[in-house]
Amino acid sequence: MAGIADGVEAKVVWSPSLLEYRHSADHPMSPKRLDLTMSLATELGVLQGVELIDPGTARDDELLRVHTSRYIDAVKAAGDLPPGEHVGMSHGLGTADNPTFPAMHEASAAVAGGTLAAARAVTGGAATRAVSVAGGMHHAMPAAAAGFCVYNDAAVAISWLLDNGFDRIAYVDIDVHHGDGVQTAFYEDPRVLTVSLHQHPATLWPSTGWASEAGVGRAEGTSVNLAFLPAVTDDLWLRGFHAVVPGVLRAFEPQIIVLQAGCDSHREDPLADLSLTVDGHRRSYLDVIALADELCEGRLIAVGGGGYELVRVVPRSWTHLIAAVLGVPVDPGTAIPEGWRSAAGRLTVPDRVPRVMGDGEEPAFTRWEPAGADRGVEMDRSLARLDQSILDTRRTVYPLLGLDPDDPRD
Repeated sequence: MAGIADGVEAKVVWSPSLLEYRHSADHPMSPKRLDLTMSLATELGVLQGVELIDPGTARDDELLRVHTSRYIDAVKAAGDLPPGEHVGMSHGLGTADNPTFPAMHEASAAVAGGTLAAARAVTGGAATRAVSVAGGMHHAMPAAAAGFCVYNDAAVAISWLLDNGFDRIAYVDIDVHHGDGVQTAFYEDPRVLTVSLHQHPATLWPSTGWASEAGVGRAEGTSVNLAFLPAVTDDLWLRGFHAVVPGVLRAFEPQIIVLQAGCDSHREDPLADLSLTVDGHRRSYLDVIALADELCEGRLIAVGGGGYELVRVVPRSWTHLIAAVLGVPVDPGTAIPEGWRSAAGRLTVPDRVPRVMGDGEEPAFTRWEPAGADRGVEMDRSLARLDQSILDTRRTVYPLLGLDPDDPRD
């Protein structure tokens, strides 16, 4: 398999230093996810001829774009403590979700540095698209760690982009959890459109991301949330995506798209309840990239995020992400190299190691239409619930963006 496609300018951010972001030996956000992803992409030839960008480290003044100085100081101090939980610590640190670990600040700043490096590559003209699978820490708040996330690399990079030539940035978050930290960072900023597709907040942490959360003041209409009830499959998820995302992006007319590509919506993920496949993930990445090509001359920055099935899901999904960004999509039927399968087999039951790059599904969907447009055909309950969620989102934000919520062409 060849590496980067002819005519595609794309970069991949990677360094072994990104494996230092490790809360504990048994924490769900294991760096093995990243190691297995990069080794799979390498063995498949996806990275052949591709320049890897060193992430560097985000400086304090760059982190201060989003985070408070007291919080940064607290993270630095936490990295000097014995690793683990610490009752009574401030700023969300030392909890079960965010236990302390040595050099916590340095490891977290490297993750933020990676997303900043991707932003610089695109802004400086070295690439049209760039990807850093270590990024996507979308839950971190200005003064608190949350949901395994210490520094909010996506928000830091978006803030940097706003000061370096962009004033219309679209952030698309397909992680199963609501992109609450990025939404919070730009909830009052009309220059940033945040779009989050996630499991319904009544059924999953962080319990935010309701359709009614639409931004405030001049930014009203620039926060878009579409919630899915548990057990949603590829076809329903894609129906929701295409009923909302292309319309709001076209109305907003972004100059660049930032994609948070968490893959914890997979049916085998241990921490959530949606039922997508690797094939559905691959389709979603290609659809977002197609929108970037249509709307902003291809400019796109992709980051990782959640995803906690270490062997069967994350490496395949994010190898598809890297390949899509590089313009060399991998066929889902592609056999996985035996060398990678052997190494992965040491982390799980050998029979569970995947043999091909897909789950054997062919994602397809029927396009959304307003209720009653199905000409009297009775919809099943899951489809009816999804369509109500779609309509809730469209009726909240579409009028604010100059769109007709009941017109399926918008």
